[in-house]
Amino acid sequence: MTAHQPIPREVKIRTEPRRPVDDPTLGIPVTVEEPAAPPRHRLVTVGDSLTHGFMSGAIHRTDLSWPAITAFELGLSAEQFRFPTYEWPTGPGGLPLDLERLAREFDRRFGSKLDLLETFRAGPWLRGYLDEIEDYWERGTGSEPPGDGAPFHNTAVYGWDVLDPLIATEARIAKRLATKPDDDFLKQLVEHHAARAAWPVLHRAAQGSPGKTVLDSIATLADDEGVESLVVVLGSNNALGSVLSLVPEWTPPGYAKLTPAERAEARQGCNLWRPSAFRADWADLVAQLRTIKAQHVVVATVPSVTIAPIARGTHRKVRPDSRYFPYYTRPWVTDDDFDPKHDPHLTEEEVRAIDSAIDSYNETIIASVQAARRDGLDWYLFDMGGVLDRLAVRRYINSPWARPTWWTPYELPAALQRLDPVPSTRFFRSGPTGRTDGGLFSLDGVHPTTIGYGILAQEVISILRTAGVEFRDRHGAPRPGPITVDFDRLLRADTLIGNPPTSITSSLGLLGWLDERLDWVTTFLPFVHSPL
Repeated sequence: MTAHQPIPREVKIRTEPRRPVDDPTLGIPVTVEEPAAPPRHRLVTVGDSLTHGFMSGAIHRTDLSWPAITAFELGLSAEQFRFPTYEWPTGPGGLPLDLERLAREFDRRFGSKLDLLETFRAGPWLRGYLDEIEDYWERGTGSEPPGDGAPFHNTAVYGWDVLDPLIATEARIAKRLATKPDDDFLKQLVEHHAARAAWPVLHRAAQGSPGKTVLDSIATLADDEGVESLVVVLGSNNALGSVLSLVPEWTPPGYAKLTPAERAEARQGCNLWRPSAFRADWADLVAQLRTIKAQHVVVATVPSVTIAPIARGTHRKVRPDSRYFPYYTRPWVTDDDFDPKHDPHLTEEEVRAIDSAIDSYNETIIASVQAARRDGLDWYLFDMGGVLDRLAVRRYINSPWARPTWWTPYELPAALQRLDPVPSTRFFRSGPTGRTDGGLFSLDGVHPTTIGYGILAQEVISILRTAGVEFRDRHGAPRPGPITVDFDRLLRADTLIGNPPTSITSSLGLLGWLDERLDWVTTFLPFVHSPL
């Protein structure tokens, strides 16, 4: 097993979780001047996989991302809210590996039970399946240069951390993709898949100037035609890789003293930012966001990535009143099988340090919104971290003694409460009769399902309403409040909830077998940094 680094001394270990912020204005009034003309670009988003629309190991259904859901409720047309698309519904699957599509194909060929005989039969099939995906993206239609057009309004790209929107350009991506990919018989992985996903976004942002970033592009939109609402959701990937790899790799000492270009190199191989490192990257991001003349800016906090069910706490809590388990490992490793001497894992101390680092990140984020509002900028806080805390089943809902005094459960929309079982943050499981557990996280155990993205959209909509943003129907008429997401529409679109694959059983045997064969958690979920 890989040796784990010591926790940096600058990480202040917290004994209590951060109290969520309920008031997006932080109690600081701002006088907003109405623009001379209505902004043409009503919603623009910057972010990572959570904003891109990543789901079940792939980017594909970008029409079901939370920005797209929010745009639908705003009454925006496809031209009024543009976003990249990735081959859905044709082709072999999104980037890098659509676990839901793979599971359905497995069901069709081998049924829902994975026994020893089936593993022998499934091995050659899996190799061919992955080879088809690799060929599509590296040598087929998916490898072709992206088409021209106006900049996208959703500029998020999976895998991005706080620094990437400041430095990622089409020129950098083109250099990365210029090398000819290998056609490895044993390792069918789409090379540079995150760069391929970023290419159309950065190409549209460039508008013929390959050195432009998405933030440069948004600033041009705001200057030329106006941006009403800019929503920024970044920071999860400054910690998430530690939970996926189960090996925290902290940024080096002195990172904060480097230039942004030097930091881009220094972060390679890192998956967890020291608080000082995060502050340095965030300060640069905020400095550029302040130059963008958006009417309203919404900034999200970082959720506790240790709540994501891809890392399962083993056995019982260390104490009945504790948030934490003694060890965290893969969800398909049972308590009876788990051996800390051999199985990859995080310890309680490491998970507490990750959460403490994220609390520090969020203090930095909240302070930046406070400062902006004190300077008269109409910025708002979206406490995404607080939303996930209130949904956490194993941390709080099933552990009454571990709940802080401020904790209250998140009230799911009525359409979701009517489902049986009611969706939760536990790992998704299903069988011949349908879904049996989970439902808010997709099959990768990190990213939301469609209904999970609907919850994020509802929270953003509430903040936009606080900012005075007008929502319109499909005919352009103002909608009366309250504005609620059409969850019945999302349930019809959410294939994982409505028609789940039967092979994602209680043992998670298929996902465990795939991880044994592919190491998919660390191979296909791209959150340990490599050069752009």
